[in-house]
Amino acid sequence: MRAMPNAWIITPQYFEQPEPRLVDYAPVESELNGPHSIPDREAEGMARLHLPIARFAESALRRGDRPVSLAGDCCAAVPALAGVRAAGIEPWLVWIDAHGDFNTPETSPSQFLGGMPLAMIVGRGPQWMCESVELAPLPEERVILVDARDLDPLEAEAVADSGLAHIGIEALGTLALDGPVLVHIDLDVLDAREAPAFNYPVRGGPTTAQLVAALEDFVAGTEICMISVSAWSPSKDLDGATGRACRRVLAALTGE
Repeated sequence: MRAMPNAWIITPQYFEQPEPRLVDYAPVESELNGPHSIPDREAEGMARLHLPIARFAESALRRGDRPVSLAGDCCAAVPALAGVRAAGIEPWLVWIDAHGDFNTPETSPSQFLGGMPLAMIVGRGPQWMCESVELAPLPEERVILVDARDLDPLEAEAVADSGLAHIGIEALGTLALDGPVLVHIDLDVLDAREAPAFNYPVRGGPTTAQLVAALEDFVAGTEICMISVSAWSPSKDLDGATGRACRRVLAALTGE
């Protein structure tokens, strides 16, 4: 597939908490979105984080670039999709994550907002985050959930009963989709024994080499219109090992 030039936006924040060191891992020409001073994880504050991502993505696509969003949490995938659709593209969504992010308030033991964005995107659970960026629900049949090895019990039932396709990393390399694709990757999909510097690390996932190989095969045959990345936590990465592993994954996905 012909590669589009990448245009990066960096949101150095994990919800209301700044992650300023994320900017150290981005290209020099990146657009900086924050860190913003917001009091909580409610609608108004989250919209301050998300609206710039949606606008950046739409603008980049309209000028022929491929937007790449690097942020601290998976909720940033919501405005990424909003921006893609605002540019007139109806994409497939490939969601690569150790977690399903398919909880709703009815299924979540923790009520953690970061465990709900994929459910919100397809119209399940509260819709205020999607409404703030004018995102209508994406049909479940256009979503491929990859890995998601750590699901809460009721979340697992919801995934099984949904229209999502749920596949393993080993199937990613041969995945064939007709049309443009938004890839969202939470880098905690990596095995926590190799890359532990995350807020919710999970053992048992792919090694860096395995993930890189799968991504390279997938990218080679896929029209990727946007990349959304939920990053590691640089403040927890005391020896730099997680950052090095994640940069290898990003290079395989973005070509940079």
